[in-house]
Amino acid sequence: MPGARLIDLTRSLRRAGRIATGVDRVEHAYLEQFLADDVPLFGLVRTPFGYILLDRNGMRAFLDRIDGRVPWGEVDLISRLPQRRSIAQQRAESDVRRLARARVLPSRLSKLLSEVLPDGFVYFNVGHSNLTDRVLGAIHRSGGRIAAMVHDVIPLEHPAFQRAETIEPFRDKMRRISTCADWVIYNSNDTRERAEKFMQGWGRVPPAIVAHLGSEVPRADVSQLPEGLTLDRPYFVTVGTIEPRKNHAFLLDIWDELGAAAPPLFICGSRGWNNEVVFARLDQSPVESNVHDLSGLSDQALAALVQGSAGALFPSLAEGYGFPPIEALALGSRVLCNDLPVFGEILGNRPVYAPVSDRYLWINTIKNWEESPPQAQNVDLFVGPSWSDHFKTVLRLR
Repeated sequence: MPGARLIDLTRSLRRAGRIATGVDRVEHAYLEQFLADDVPLFGLVRTPFGYILLDRNGMRAFLDRIDGRVPWGEVDLISRLPQRRSIAQQRAESDVRRLARARVLPSRLSKLLSEVLPDGFVYFNVGHSNLTDRVLGAIHRSGGRIAAMVHDVIPLEHPAFQRAETIEPFRDKMRRISTCADWVIYNSNDTRERAEKFMQGWGRVPPAIVAHLGSEVPRADVSQLPEGLTLDRPYFVTVGTIEPRKNHAFLLDIWDELGAAAPPLFICGSRGWNNEVVFARLDQSPVESNVHDLSGLSDQALAALVQGSAGALFPSLAEGYGFPPIEALALGSRVLCNDLPVFGEILGNRPVYAPVSDRYLWINTIKNWEESPPQAQNVDLFVGPSWSDHFKTVLRLR
């Protein structure tokens, strides 16, 4: 895809200082790739007071701060004004303002883009953020084209898994993509099929491609595991935000059934939403319980925990893609997961698939794996999709 690129970095700004989710990692990968390419490049960020345009140098400095190579600066006066924001967000916004090529009020966004970007530029939005009528309209009025990524439509298919106040805004975003996008980038055929069913009902299905997301397996470092963590017997792990669709309750029920003889289970992930019953079960778990709630592990520590496990468990009820099982397989762990179509598409025959309706199969597999831990020397490591292949597909768009 020739010509200038404009990438939306609003999500990266808003998520400053927080553990990266899968969507965060995608926006990060696009920023790294675009900085490496020799094409005219700009970044767009929405703030509470308007829009900020970054040039290539500003984007590189922004990436250095996200990756921790350069510390975030001091909070400026403007960033102190909006309420209920973390210090990390305030510092990030202050630095982006200092790095800006230009800053404008919302009403002047179209004029700014027309003045700075050449006709025919492509606006990439891969973070599900800033998909507003104002932004998408300004892109088209200034001669740009829109390439938007859809990661999933879980809020539309499974509203019970979401915070109530997020469902309609998400639907609005997907409608705008349906109406305005020149291309849609899907992370899987499964996501495309599900999203286009909704778009058909809305009246327009934009041209689209499927490009599986790249996976980068972190280096395992046992020394970064918490002190006092006992790993002297076979154990299991599950990785992911503790939210309803990840189905942690299913695993807790299994461990209750296994009783005192159950192997250790490490639940690794931050606490999400709409999951108070599961949070309470974790908080009330007795000291001698074999269920351990671990959060805030570094990527290297988490990789070491997964790599040394008897198996990684993923009973998710819905997924848009699924980085954790890809990485678990790549680290040499065995994977037991629900039989979701997207897992089959990405992971092939490498996991053991067990529907969550078959608790006996789950329990039987866990017991068998506990009794026969994997032998590292016999592991045929899984190689997941690459970012190189992803961008070869995306950048062929015309």
